[in-house]
Amino acid sequence: MDTELSKLYESCRLCPRQCGVNRLAGQKGACHAAADCYIARAALHYWEEPCLSGTEGSGTVFFSGCGLGCIYCQNVQIRSSMRGQIYTPEELAGTFLRLQDEGANNINLVTACHFLPHVIEALRLVRGQELRIPVVYNSGGYESVESLRMLEGLVDVYLPDLKYLSSQRAQKYSHAADYPEVAKAAIAEMVRQQPEAVFDEQGRMLKGVIVRHLVLPGGREDSLAVVRYLYETYRDSIYMSLMNQYTPVLQDPDYPELARKLHRREYERVIDEAMRLGVENAYIQEGGTAKESFIPPFPSEND
Repeated sequence: MDTELSKLYESCRLCPRQCGVNRLAGQKGACHAAADCYIARAALHYWEEPCLSGTEGSGTVFFSGCGLGCIYCQNVQIRSSMRGQIYTPEELAGTFLRLQDEGANNINLVTACHFLPHVIEALRLVRGQELRIPVVYNSGGYESVESLRMLEGLVDVYLPDLKYLSSQRAQKYSHAADYPEVAKAAIAEMVRQQPEAVFDEQGRMLKGVIVRHLVLPGGREDSLAVVRYLYETYRDSIYMSLMNQYTPVLQDPDYPELARKLHRREYERVIDEAMRLGVENAYIQEGGTAKESFIPPFPSEND
C-alpha cells in the first residue's frame, strides 16, 4: 500500500487512545489490530436509517476490531478479535464497487478508524471515478479530529454516535472518561466538513451528519442531556437518530442494570424531551426493536 499512509501504522495514533504501538511490526493496541485490515462482513444492510437504507439497502463494510470497546456492544463477536478476511486497499476498493453494482444506496464504513490508511487509499482509487454513490462514515464517535481531517473530501455522510455526556458512564461502560469531550470535538469537525443535509428526490441522504444516540437502561438523564446538547449546539443543521434497540448481550453481575431491555417509558421520555425542545430533524424507533435482526451474522475468527 501507499508508503506514506502505511507509516501511520508505525507509531499508531489514529484514534484518541493514542497507543503509539508499531502495528507494522505486529504490535496491537486498544483496537486489537496489527496492520492487516480485516473485514468481517461486506453486504447490503436494510436496518439503517430510512434515508440510508431506503429499499435497496446500505452497502455496509464491517471492520473487525474497535478502539473504543463498549462492554454492551451488540457486535461483540468482532469488537476484540480479527474475524473475516484480510483486504488490501485494492481489494477494498473492489468491494466498494461490488456493493455499488449490487444496488447499494451508499458505501457504509462501520468502525473504520483503526484502518484509515487502507480506507483512504481505497477511496482514492475509486472516488469521483467509478464510485458514484455516497460514502458514509459510521462511527462510535470516539474519533480524533486529526484523523477525521484526513477524510475530508472522501466522506459524504457522517454517522457518529454520541453515546454519553457523563464521563462517569463513559468510563464505566467504555473505559474512556474523555469520551464526551472527544466525541463533541469529533462531531464539530464532521459538521464543519458536511454542514448541510442534502437529499435526492427519493429521500436518500447524499450529504450531511446524522448523530445517533442509543438510550441505555437506567441512562435516561444522560440521554436527555445528549438531546439537549445536540439541539442547542446544532439546531436542525444535523439529524438525530434516537434509538431504543438496546440488546442485552452482556450478562455480567457487575453491570446488572444492563441485563434487561429498555423500558418503553425510558425511551418515550427522551422523545418527549426532543419534542419539547422543538427538534424537527430526528429519526425515532417505534415498538420493541431489541431483535436479532439488528445484529448481522459474522464469521468465526479468521474465517
